[in-house]
Amino acid sequence: MPHLYLIRHGKPAQVWGQGSDEDPGLDEQGRAQAEAARDALLARPEHERPKRVVSSPLRRCRETAQPLADALGVEVEIDPVVGEIPTPSTIAAENRSAWLRQVFQSQWGEIEGDIDYDEWRHAIARSLRARGDTAVFSHYVAINAVLSHLEGHDRVLSFRPDHCSITVLETDGEELRLVEKGREATTGVL
Repeated sequence: MPHLYLIRHGKPAQVWGQGSDEDPGLDEQGRAQAEAARDALLARPEHERPKRVVSSPLRRCRETAQPLADALGVEVEIDPVVGEIPTPSTIAAENRSAWLRQVFQSQWGEIEGDIDYDEWRHAIARSLRARGDTAVFSHYVAINAVLSHLEGHDRVLSFRPDHCSITVLETDGEELRLVEKGREATTGVL
């Protein structure tokens, strides 16, 4: 069965909302993490290695994906579906971090706003089902969205993927199956 890898981006140069850059890239540690993720994926048996590289549109994910894409000789495919959790239009940018902390304590159907977050998480899972032998570089909440869908619960936060954590899934094009969760972080996301 084809493998699918969900990789959280490497350590960014700044935490979202805590600086002047709205779309920060990776810091030095993040770049090293991206190279380590590349090496780990290339060390897998030939039949399990990714053949495609997909990334969230955000810079920290694109920069994390690039070393693997370069090694495979492929382009990074940008997919907004695997991007960061959308912020409701009613939440000001400076309040996003507080909003996220509240979201982490919620169930998917309880998140208030002008977005159907339960549908958002199912859309990510649908997008992934159609991919095989692909490395997907995404975000903390998006990875939790997929895992809550696969594990059949509604908690927003049930897994704390570390930077460049690699979660392994299998897909036959119809179903997704969790093979192995990636490394968990020992510190908070924000």
